[in-house]
Amino acid sequence: MKLKTLGTSDLKASVIGIGTWAIAGDYWGESDDAESVKAIQAGIDFGINLIDTAPAYGDGYSEELVGKAIKGRRDGLIIATKVGILRDGQEFINCLKPESIYKEIDNSLRRLGVDCIDLYQIHWPDPATPFEDTMPALIKLYEQGKFRCLGVSNFSEEQIEQVSKYLKIVSQQLSYSILERETEKSMLPYCIKKGMGIITYGSLGAGVLSGKYKKDHQFKAGDRRKEFYPYFENDRFDCIQELLKTLRMIAEKYGKPVSHVAINWVWKHEGVTSALVGVRNRQQAEENAKAGYWELSMEEMDLIDNAYQKYILKGE
Repeated sequence: MKLKTLGTSDLKASVIGIGTWAIAGDYWGESDDAESVKAIQAGIDFGINLIDTAPAYGDGYSEELVGKAIKGRRDGLIIATKVGILRDGQEFINCLKPESIYKEIDNSLRRLGVDCIDLYQIHWPDPATPFEDTMPALIKLYEQGKFRCLGVSNFSEEQIEQVSKYLKIVSQQLSYSILERETEKSMLPYCIKKGMGIITYGSLGAGVLSGKYKKDHQFKAGDRRKEFYPYFENDRFDCIQELLKTLRMIAEKYGKPVSHVAINWVWKHEGVTSALVGVRNRQQAEENAKAGYWELSMEEMDLIDNAYQKYILKGE
């Protein structure tokens, strides 16, 4: 498995990471807990060392499953979780008040079964709480040894600048894939300039870049990915199928799954440390992990970008 240093930290992360929202039992349909644990363990067995979770995923349930999966396997892993999103039923509440932060981290440590979180990420900014109130609490927890490194998620450049005045930020987590390129305009160059690592979610475009979905695919009850991603709308879906022809051509050349090409394209970019991919079973975990053992050529990266320009940009 290829490794990259996460920003200015001393953490060396696998270029493929495990994202764990899908196993939380909400928003992505039902999942099998035993299979979810086996999937995480399989990913570890195949070289993945970065596991990303959050209290907001299933109101802590994802963290509990990660805790079960890493029990007895903690050494060498980078456990990343988040702070700042509370759950009230189906409602997500932004909260970075100090008293909430203290409670959140203790709950996360307990559910994960660890003494220290490797990468603690501010999940989303909280418009109601100024950073001058939030950051002293995080500094205190850092000095207490409850987390090793601080990252952010879904932050603007201005917000990163504000937070960085208090504590070094080693990473930014955001949506990035062949289909989601907004970060290339300014955030990707900004993070490279600042020496920050980027961890990506949505690396497979809600799964559409795996090439396994057909038009009018009916997702199982409880799977609400269409609410978060626009890729399954008729005209856009048709354009994506044209793009996938290029990905299939490259995949066939290497004898690899189409998903490998899409994942590989993400982590191959300068500034990107790790591409997060969800897993539901051992087979998925093994397949995703193997995308970190080979890489696309620059010519193939250009082929994909040209197909994106031709079929996606012109179709919007």
